[in-house]
Amino acid sequence: MFAVIETGGKQYKVSEGDVIFVEKLNVENGAEYTFDKVLAVGADEFKVGAPYVDGASVSATVVESGRGKKIYVMKYKAKKNEKKKIGHRQDYTKVQINKIVG
Repeated sequence: MFAVIETGGKQYKVSEGDVIFVEKLNVENGAEYTFDKVLAVGADEFKVGAPYVDGASVSATVVESGRGKKIYVMKYKAKKNEKKKIGHRQDYTKVQINKIVG
């Protein structure tokens, strides 16, 4: 069984037991979290929502929260002798999918 969930403006295809990295959630480590925005559920039959599947949810356990690897962005303007180096670290939450209801 699998489900397509939406969180943080992104969509993820998940199955039970999967460990995924999502945008930061304001939840403590070890706590349960329920994803209510389920776009599709597939098993023996495939259900697609409009936009979400009624009565479907995905429960997960928060494993950890942290920050990703630093990436560098370079801004440059030609012929102006102007350049700027900017670094960014994205916050994330690592969750393990426990149960898919739908």
